[in-house]
Amino acid sequence: GALINQSIHNIDIWAWAFGMPKSLRAWCKYGKYHDIEVEDEVVCRMELENGSNATFITSTGEYPGANNLTIAGDKAFLVAENDKLKIVRYKDGSLRSYTNGTKYMFGSPDTIETVEEFDGKGPQHVGVVQGGGHPEVDAGEHVGSTVDARTGIPIRSLYDGGSGRPSDEAMRSFDVLLIDLQDVGLRFYTYYITMLRLTDACADAGREVIVLDRPNPNGDKVEGPLLDMKYRSGVGQLPIPVLHGMTLGEIARMAIGEGWAHPCRLDVVPCRNYTHATEYLLPVAPSPNLPTQRSVYLYAALCPFEGTVVSLGRGTDRPFACYGHPGLKGRNYTFTPRPTAGAKHPPLEGEVCRGVDLSSLPLDEARATGFTLRYVIDAYRDLEALGDAFFTPMFEKLVGAGWVRGMIRAGATDAEIRARWQEDVARFRPLRAKYLLYEE
Repeated sequence: GALINQSIHNIDIWAWAFGMPKSLRAWCKYGKYHDIEVEDEVVCRMELENGSNATFITSTGEYPGANNLTIAGDKAFLVAENDKLKIVRYKDGSLRSYTNGTKYMFGSPDTIETVEEFDGKGPQHVGVVQGGGHPEVDAGEHVGSTVDARTGIPIRSLYDGGSGRPSDEAMRSFDVLLIDLQDVGLRFYTYYITMLRLTDACADAGREVIVLDRPNPNGDKVEGPLLDMKYRSGVGQLPIPVLHGMTLGEIARMAIGEGWAHPCRLDVVPCRNYTHATEYLLPVAPSPNLPTQRSVYLYAALCPFEGTVVSLGRGTDRPFACYGHPGLKGRNYTFTPRPTAGAKHPPLEGEVCRGVDLSSLPLDEARATGFTLRYVIDAYRDLEALGDAFFTPMFEKLVGAGWVRGMIRAGATDAEIRARWQEDVARFRPLRAKYLLYEE
């Protein structure tokens, strides 16, 4: 009937996209629209292994050629119909975060809508199904070479050479390295370090590097102390500010041009219609602990907590959108870090933390936040009895300078600390200008 004759290809597409259901219940109507003894309408309700629910409907009572696929997710919804794919993404990054934080019972989140036309053939499928390998892996966790279960694509580990770079055998397996990473524009967001390790390896092996550049969502900001190279570490490799206002392509040009990286054959494919002032809303979260646009904007202000005893929300549904500690006083907001994808053992795991929830901060205010230490200062004033034990050695590696801790302990304000690093920024800007590919 209808399932075999009219809808077999739709069933194939459904199974290819979503896999086999965990359970299902179907209602079949025989001869509903035609004088036949087979089904001419089927409604099927399914539960998938990941907990999602789905409905599949096929009917001979519809207008011929009426095909529609709708996918409703937490970060976007998609509608494929009439040779067009409409993608509506939530500016906040997560519908769940919006509904939990909005004061309106039936509020509508801000969205970005794009429409792609397709003819059922060609490479457009790549843009729909693309995704990163191992999104559940913790930061800094070693990953061996393997094959991605979803795509069948081989994954080469950066650690198989024993020095944070690919093995000689891996380097011989390709001619050109394409770097396509979504950075967020901070010195301690380490995608640029991965890139430079690979460009060094390519320089040594005589391989060409092509950077497929992407916008920097924090590209309008140059803020924070320059890295004092005595604090050089796995979270900071170059003498640049916390917020450097550059894309990965520009960073690669600077690192090679200034002799910070080995010279290699480098080509940067630039972004279209982008300036450093462009507001760029990420269509896909760049990593598990930066799940929303707000967390990307607040990352510079909250990541210094990684060098303290305070939790910044790892192990919750609001990483980099809250902070807290069991000892903070007079705080109504509480959270308890638990093991999650990307945070298998978060700081203060299982402890009830009192603190501040920033997940409802308006997006324009979050974007304007930049690198500030006011949140760290707020928590330190509450936990001042801890003294220097409030901090860990990671703090200097993150902020990049040894004088910041002393100023906080001495009672300095965020404005006073900001004034001290302005000279660093003034020195960096002319150097940065030499390598920019985009207007300010």
